[in-house]
Amino acid sequence: MKKIFTYLLIGLVGTTTSCSKFEEINTNPEATEKVTSQMIATRIILNLANQPTQKGFLQPYMLNKNIVWTEFVESYQYNGFGAGALSFTAINDAHFMPEFAGTEGLAKSYEGLMYFARGVKFFEATMDLGDIPYTDALKGESDKQYFPKYDNQKDVFIGILNELELADKAFAEGDNFTGDPIYGGNTTKWRKLVNSYALHVLIQLSMKEADADLSVKGRFQQILANKPIFTSNADNYQLVRSDKNGQQYPFYKVGNNFTIYPTMSSEIVDRLKDRSDRRLFYYGAPSPVKLNSGHTQSDFTAYVGIDPSMIYDDILHTKNSNDYSKLNDRYTEIATGEPTQQLSYSQLCFIIAEAAVRGWINESAIEWHKKGVEASMQFIFDNTPNTEQFHHGMPLDAAYVSTYVSGLTLPAGTEAQIEEIITQKYLASFLQSEFHTYYDYRRTGYPKWKINPATSLNSEAPSKMPVRWRYPATEFSFNTENVDAAVSRQFGGIDDINQLMWILK
Repeated sequence: MKKIFTYLLIGLVGTTTSCSKFEEINTNPEATEKVTSQMIATRIILNLANQPTQKGFLQPYMLNKNIVWTEFVESYQYNGFGAGALSFTAINDAHFMPEFAGTEGLAKSYEGLMYFARGVKFFEATMDLGDIPYTDALKGESDKQYFPKYDNQKDVFIGILNELELADKAFAEGDNFTGDPIYGGNTTKWRKLVNSYALHVLIQLSMKEADADLSVKGRFQQILANKPIFTSNADNYQLVRSDKNGQQYPFYKVGNNFTIYPTMSSEIVDRLKDRSDRRLFYYGAPSPVKLNSGHTQSDFTAYVGIDPSMIYDDILHTKNSNDYSKLNDRYTEIATGEPTQQLSYSQLCFIIAEAAVRGWINESAIEWHKKGVEASMQFIFDNTPNTEQFHHGMPLDAAYVSTYVSGLTLPAGTEAQIEEIITQKYLASFLQSEFHTYYDYRRTGYPKWKINPATSLNSEAPSKMPVRWRYPATEFSFNTENVDAAVSRQFGGIDDINQLMWILK
């Protein structure tokens, strides 16, 4: 027995030693063994700011009528909506950032990032769906709350605005931090973003400006008068691209099999031609047919957009005729492309101009309108090589921009002014900010996109754009009671893409 025990002991020691050596041999010396606030911050910021690549990058812009897709019938192009997303996993560990920070000043900054990230994620979800889980959301680990109740959309928006206020306060008290690929951890820049984003949220509540609990006008006035906001393109909420793998412009040609399918939409081309706006020469390329018939690449008449509401076979016929404008080469030929934005100074200017027209603030609508157009043109010029390949002999140089902007006016009447402001905001957002221009259209009806009942995939209301996405199937499978209650409360029990959510009533 003693011999057997001795052999067993030797075996156990050998096994332990072997395991120890195995772990030592198989440890990656370059891998981090401890999660840091910096690591979490980088992942969260990239999740908030990045956009898909290749065809996925262009799908929001099919819905926004920026481009026409010619590969096959694309649902977004023809106003076909399915289920949306309701996942907050990207921010479920955001609360660890201030816990791991190390100093009080850093903890405040990471707290500010946590509040901002929560505000953005909940905003995007409620804008797409309506009522969503908010109070009970992200409490699975802490409170074992696996089946969160849905909050009323009004309460969600009050929560979002409050979280953005908390973010601004935390950044104001915090120190510059690490792990930030956008602003280098500069807390002043982050305060500008948080407050500009709050204005973006508030303008989406324009139909609820009389709601005392929201205090839309009061909040807007208070931010504009007392808090830092974007003041130039240097403040843009954007990712600057590089020529490194994984960091290139999302529609760059290398490894991209979809570059032959997008064409310019007439919704963009015609509005730019009507305004003699040189951004046309940076967004698109001239029609080969027009060039062969004597037009030059610097002629506005050489650019032809395709109507995205046309029957698909007619779209293919137009493309096969070669009488159309493709995307400008700068979107496919330059690895760095242009920075991809989620919110820009130009867009903020149009938000403020709209608020001025609505009487929320005592500001000059036309001056903010002009600033928005100027910032858009300056952004394009600064982020495009100054060669004919990319501007077709019609550069957005300082002299042109100054002359063009000085001649801008707004029409008479509140509604006409809002239409022009929203239209210019749309033109400034070409292939930028994903679904923001759709949200503006849904809220205001501008720009007036062509809706063709003969091609619409919105079968229940073919003459209209859908106004929301359906709740994801997983909610009906795993959170049935709560999602059913939300659908019943909002839409009479019908989870339909044409049902108006609270902010649109």
